[in-house]
Amino acid sequence: MDTKSKMILGFLAGAAAGAIIGVLMAPDKGTETRKKIVESGADLTDEWKEKFDTFLAGLNEKIKPVKEEWLEREKSGSKEIHNV
Repeated sequence: MDTKSKMILGFLAGAAAGAIIGVLMAPDKGTETRKKIVESGADLTDEWKEKFDTFLAGLNEKIKPVKEEWLEREKSGSKEIHNV
């Protein structure tokens, strides 16, 4: 995991912890507090899903040339393995 990924993960974890603490410390009814926690969790899940999708897209772009070369060699019947 590179430095940028670690920073993003740390930021998201800190934001999640801050949101949960803020909701728990708020002077609302229990039902309102639980509702806010669920909404915060849903928002956080959406953010993490978006970050993960972006990560996978970037990974696929890096793997694409290797996959294409592998398939081309497979078609031509080449037994040679080439490090890309």
